[in-house]
Amino acid sequence: MAGLEALFTCSRDSISCPHDAMVCFVHWAITKSGFQCVGYGDEPSSTDKKSDLLPPDWSSNKELYCLRYQARGGDQQLLLKAVAIDSALIFNLMNLSTHQLSDLTADVNQHVNADQLHVFDNVYKDVSSLSTEVETQLLLIHSTPTGQRWECRSQREGRGRQKRNRADSYPPTNPSRHPHPSAPFAAGGADLDPLGSRGESGMIVDPRRSRQPSFGFDPSSGVPDNLPPGAVPPGARFDPFGPFGRHRLGPDPDHLPPPDYDDMQM
Repeated sequence: MAGLEALFTCSRDSISCPHDAMVCFVHWAITKSGFQCVGYGDEPSSTDKKSDLLPPDWSSNKELYCLRYQARGGDQQLLLKAVAIDSALIFNLMNLSTHQLSDLTADVNQHVNADQLHVFDNVYKDVSSLSTEVETQLLLIHSTPTGQRWECRSQREGRGRQKRNRADSYPPTNPSRHPHPSAPFAAGGADLDPLGSRGESGMIVDPRRSRQPSFGFDPSSGVPDNLPPGAVPPGARFDPFGPFGRHRLGPDPDHLPPPDYDDMQM
């Protein structure tokens, strides 16, 4: 834990109770995450100065500790308040720019040896565990200055847009929009394309788009013995009816009545 022992040694004369030792540790964790202390109290003063050390009189009030911090090389400011309630300390850390707030409730007796306040090697029971607790519960949302956090977010969004643009510009290697009719999931494709624009047979008969005439003639030229030329407009849908012409080759069932047929009304 680089820097913690030096800080504790410089602040030893101001540490007179376990709460002081706990605040000293949280102060070290904040400075390690990229901030410096600028002063004591809620309001700025003419004596404010960035420093990794605790300011004078920081432990004068044993019931309420109040410290202000500023990011190294930035304008982000934090306000730390610690309220002592019996053996517990309730820490509140607020970002003065975004008003983000984090908190930590610590049982001082679980982390600080009250009878070893001036011996650094023994004052904190488990430095690693306490450091993890402070970082995850109190410092996580404040550890990155605002400008860098927004820059990272904009970079991620930019990369996402580039990926989407590349995906839209490349043709699919296995197009699923035009499945082959023999494909197992192509059934019903004509229902989704009634005019057959995808190369399949559609549901609507469109003689203007017919590739092979079904009856070998143009209905607009007329139907012999049935319709005169022009009776069927060009391009109109036409359902053929027959028989075509009156003079057909060979007999058919209509030439003679059936055997024993004598009822014209049947």
